Amino acid sequence: MFTGIVQAVGKILATEKKDGDARLRVETGKLDMTNVTTGDSIAVSGVCLTLVEFTPTAFSADISKETLSRTTLGRLRPGDAVNLEKALTLSTPLGGHLVSGHVDGVGSLTSIEKDGQSVQIWFEAPVGLARYIAEKGSICVDGVSLTVNGVSGARFGVNLVPHTLAETTLRNLSEGAMVNLEVDMLARYLERLMLDGNTGRSGSSITREFLARNGFIKSSD
Repeated sequence: MFTGIVQAVGKILATEKKDGDARLRVETGKLDMTNVTTGDSIAVSGVCLTLVEFTPTAFSADISKETLSRTTLGRLRPGDAVNLEKALTLSTPLGGHLVSGHVDGVGSLTSIEKDGQSVQIWFEAPVGLARYIAEKGSICVDGVSLTVNGVSGARFGVNLVPHTLAETTLRNLSEGAMVNLEVDMLARYLERLMLDGNTGRSGSSITREFLARNGFIKSSD
């Protein structure tokens, strides 16, 4: 698990394709590697990867064909910048939102403009993901936890404050850029609860029971 709060901007050192999979070599930038061990997870532009080799300044991770097909990692070339975040621990402040590092799909940047001291960016999500994106909800874009400020069909808008622009790769985006998207996991689980399963009860009644039990609605509503 991750928070979507980027800890460092790294750089792709090398990519090696093999049998449909790939191995990525990443320079870690200012990421603290002192407590890292082989097998640990690091989010690379929002994608959870497992370290197979590392030094104080770089690490290698294997990428499956499935991950290559669902993310932008297959498009990366040496020199490309990537957002990095180590896995969440019990002592890590949850400054963003809970992020799994399991990318749901790839979106594209449709417009970008100055908005006061921040920058307003609109993305288009794959049609199948649009229903999970809600105004003032959370979304993870290339590993960055952001608040959705507007929704129009499959398009959604976010604002990037100066700190986010300075500390992440989002400052390098231009129109047409492809980005990894992970929607708020609560939305996915609520939809699953709404589905009629094999329990003999309707999905809607299960959902109402869940919401009432967790204090979201009154049991009498």
